[in-house]
Amino acid sequence: MTMYLTGGATAVLSGWRAMTVDVDIRLEPDRESDVLLRHVPALKERLGVNVELVSPPDFIPELPAWRERSPYLFTEGLLDVRHFDPYSQALCKLERAFAHDLADVEAMVGAGMVEPSRALALFETIEPLLFRYPAIDPGAFRARVERVLA
Repeated sequence: MTMYLTGGATAVLSGWRAMTVDVDIRLEPDRESDVLLRHVPALKERLGVNVELVSPPDFIPELPAWRERSPYLFTEGLLDVRHFDPYSQALCKLERAFAHDLADVEAMVGAGMVEPSRALALFETIEPLLFRYPAIDPGAFRARVERVLA
């Protein structure tokens, strides 16, 4: 089974943010995740953080080959832990555009995790699918991507 960390968990573990109020995860394969999910309430209580089962494809279209770009962190028993693809995270953060999200994208670019021209090219692959996400304003999203990654 693989657990992908995203959002604040990636930011804290990568060292560009000191803390996060929640840990966002995606578990694959989903059919095997029940064993791990039974431990989440105790883990949330012990660590004092919220754990949410969300990842970038819940908010923007899935980027091609995101699994191959998801950096490996460690293995614990039968569980592989990875960061969710930095390009997916960066584009998701650019769509949401909160101040801390934009700072995270700048940190990802500065750390070499995200190469701006590749991020723009990946955005262009999902742009025709944005209609499936009615909350997204495609024009505003594109403008933010171009402005931040220029």
